[in-house]
Amino acid sequence: MVGKRQITTMCPMNCMPTQCGMTVEVENNKLLSLKGDQQNPDSRGFLCIRGRASQEIFENPKRLLHPLRRVGERGENTWEQCSWEDAYTMITESIQRTQPDRVGLWRGHGAGTTGPMNNTLLSRFGMLGGFQQWSTSIVCWAMGGYGLGLTGALKTNTKEDMAANAQTILLWGATLASQPDLAPHLVEARKRGAYIIHIDTRRTEASRHANEVILLPPGSDAALALALAHVIVQEDMHNQEFIERHTLGFDQFATHLQQYTPEWASAITGIEPERIRGLARRYAQQTPATIVMGGSSMFKHQHGWEPARAIACLPALTGQYGLAGGGLGQRHGASPEGVGYANVLADLTPQAPSATSIPSHMTSITEALVNRSLDVLLICGSNMLSTFADSNAIAHGLEQTGFIMSYDLFMNETARRYADLILPATAWLEVMGLKQTATHIYLMEQALQPAGEAHSLITIIRELARRLNIDNIFPWRDEEDYINAFLSAQKTETGEPLTVEHLRQQKGYWQKNNLSHIAYLDHNFQTSSHKVEFWSERAQQAGLAPLPSYTAPAGDEYPLRFCQGRTLTAFHAFFDEGQALPTLAKANPRPELWIHPVDAQKRHIERGTSIVITNKRGQFEAQAHVTEDILPGTVWMRDGWVGVNRVTSGAPIVPLAANDIVSGIPGGQAAYDAWVEVGAK
Repeated sequence: MVGKRQITTMCPMNCMPTQCGMTVEVENNKLLSLKGDQQNPDSRGFLCIRGRASQEIFENPKRLLHPLRRVGERGENTWEQCSWEDAYTMITESIQRTQPDRVGLWRGHGAGTTGPMNNTLLSRFGMLGGFQQWSTSIVCWAMGGYGLGLTGALKTNTKEDMAANAQTILLWGATLASQPDLAPHLVEARKRGAYIIHIDTRRTEASRHANEVILLPPGSDAALALALAHVIVQEDMHNQEFIERHTLGFDQFATHLQQYTPEWASAITGIEPERIRGLARRYAQQTPATIVMGGSSMFKHQHGWEPARAIACLPALTGQYGLAGGGLGQRHGASPEGVGYANVLADLTPQAPSATSIPSHMTSITEALVNRSLDVLLICGSNMLSTFADSNAIAHGLEQTGFIMSYDLFMNETARRYADLILPATAWLEVMGLKQTATHIYLMEQALQPAGEAHSLITIIRELARRLNIDNIFPWRDEEDYINAFLSAQKTETGEPLTVEHLRQQKGYWQKNNLSHIAYLDHNFQTSSHKVEFWSERAQQAGLAPLPSYTAPAGDEYPLRFCQGRTLTAFHAFFDEGQALPTLAKANPRPELWIHPVDAQKRHIERGTSIVITNKRGQFEAQAHVTEDILPGTVWMRDGWVGVNRVTSGAPIVPLAANDIVSGIPGGQAAYDAWVEVGAK
């Protein structure tokens, strides 16, 4: 790849549903420049600090460029370079020494920086090989989707619809760190006169776009939603026609709501009863109203499905599903009505669960590791110590696992401590890829040859399948043909399937077929009744509350409620917790804990003080960020730091009997709950 070229691609950060466009310039296999793509229909030239910093992957002295095998004991972090032949032999012999169901495949965001191809082929590898594999949504957005799925409202309106039509916008746990492309649409809506309310556990960058900010204690969102529903019904602001035609169980729900008064919710949320009534009136009367829900953080507690279940009922009560400017706004793990990728696994017959299957249930996975039920674990683009709740148990489980491989761009804490083999990953510009947003599909052309001895994950899977005699792993001519398989659900103007070549002719941009900016125009909801279910028989049969509910958190001997989330300057544990890229390392030099001045003063803590966060599970060190942007009694830290989950709970949120009652969305997230004490170091 010689000569100066300009290439349009997408950011590798995976801030779904946000995916920002990039324009890169390369020459002689070197990256010369990287900037936001002004023509991208979604991002319009925007590129945050994370995207801009990604150019520091290349020619980075910390980047992994050769296979490495462990020398000495685990935890010593001593390695020697080995050949790919040796690496493949280590993996295949480790798999051949055990049974397929004692082999696990775990993938993280790092495996999806170029779209669905890696993860889909890993799934194919697992299905054909008989290996254990799991939905990694359980460390992120799954509990939100689970609650929405029980109610029946998984589809969303688009950000474009919100900008053009919503009169009231509730940003409920939604941050621009997860959805940076939402910001210009909020600006458009507000210029048009929309009223924006930000509801969260702390003030964030999204608060600057709001007319009003409401701070809630962590885990109290369901209480507020139920109180809003109470007011809507009590004051006769509900849409009886919509309820009769498109919902199930309203009479039981209305009776159930009588207990959830604004006064009851005020004692839990700290919000004055009249403010709760005012919020309910605005939402029900200043319509259309859109609720943009957060994707992950607001669901990371012991009863994490309850907020989504309750919030999803509000548009149904007011008849706003299927309306321009109504319903639910864009959300991580969700999409609007329209055609997306084709199912390229459709040629495989799903295997019935066996007695040895380990479900997509974080507590069960941790127990399997601790109980030595896995002999081989292949980790692709993930730092499990940073992403799993109760990392102490995960660490113990990894120590029990016979052979662990890590595939990544940089070393990470899981690899340093527990890997036996480390494989160098390709960066997103070194392979061809494909990404989709809520509205568009984008081509990612290969811009550079892989650095060092880095191999693509597709190459590795195909070679392992060959050596293990796993047939039918790659029934496509080449990787472009593989991408064509994903595109085949899209039809061109002539009715032919969309291809990479045709996508190139469209400058790499493609609006999805049959796209509707408004979800549920047909009022066909994702439940067996095809209605919004206030009463859920599925939930009742699985041992969960059949009606939307709020469960108070269990008390604890520690005084401060700890929670975590995302910032614009980091993305989970990417790039060795952000420390491998100079720009991100400068923005995040060490863990920083947000603490209210009242709590800080009691503990003789000032801004910048070195502190220790402690509970009975463990402890870790950080620096204090004293701020009134968080409530007293609550402390907060960005996720991705390995130490964060030394103090969090790995208890299950739902029992195994309830894990799979929402199609395609497991309820297997662990609680992540934590109560802590903080003291000066």
